[in-house]
Amino acid sequence: MGRGAVIPLTASPNDPVWVLVNNHPVARGDIQLDDDKISVEITGEADVYDYLAGP
Repeated sequence: MGRGAVIPLTASPNDPVWVLVNNHPVARGDIQLDDDKISVEITGEADVYDYLAGP
């Protein structure tokens, strides 16, 4: 991934999200909107068992 990369999101701004690296959960976060920029604020480390349990 580099500058200008497009990552499709299926979550809305109020949804918590999982941060995945090579399909393995590493963190939890919240989507932040600031004008025309989107970012993910990391709120905690990932619990693999919660991830596998689903929503």
